[in-house]
Amino acid sequence: MPTIDPAMLWIVLGLLLAIAEIALPGIFLIWLGFAALLTGLATLVTGMALAAQLGTFAVAALATVQAGRSVIKRHPSQSADPLLNDRLARLVGEQVVVVEAIEDGVGRVRVGDGVWAACGPDTPAGTRMHVIGHDQGRLVVARSG
Repeated sequence: MPTIDPAMLWIVLGLLLAIAEIALPGIFLIWLGFAALLTGLATLVTGMALAAQLGTFAVAALATVQAGRSVIKRHPSQSADPLLNDRLARLVGEQVVVVEAIEDGVGRVRVGDGVWAACGPDTPAGTRMHVIGHDQGRLVVARSG
């Protein structure tokens, strides 16, 4: 029965992890793939035992993941739509209609086909306003003018 070179196993594992990163993007598997490749190269050069290989992989994994975190922190990705997951922020600037009078600074406004909690100056129902911000899950509104 043929034996498989441990260095090649590490290199193949590294390549599989890199491919998995492409298929399942998450910016994590690639760093483990680098660690496996480094372990494979070190094993190829030194012929180290399994225990040393596992230790090398563990240290390399910690180092590459930390390096990856550092790179990502220094170079954050820019989104084409930075407010994509911030529904309240996306509503800033929208025109709204008060549907429940704003009394003591709190009321409800209609935005499109939905009704949202709002805070702002006391205003009777039916008044047109616009969203100027958001606070604790409520839209902050001001009189249109």
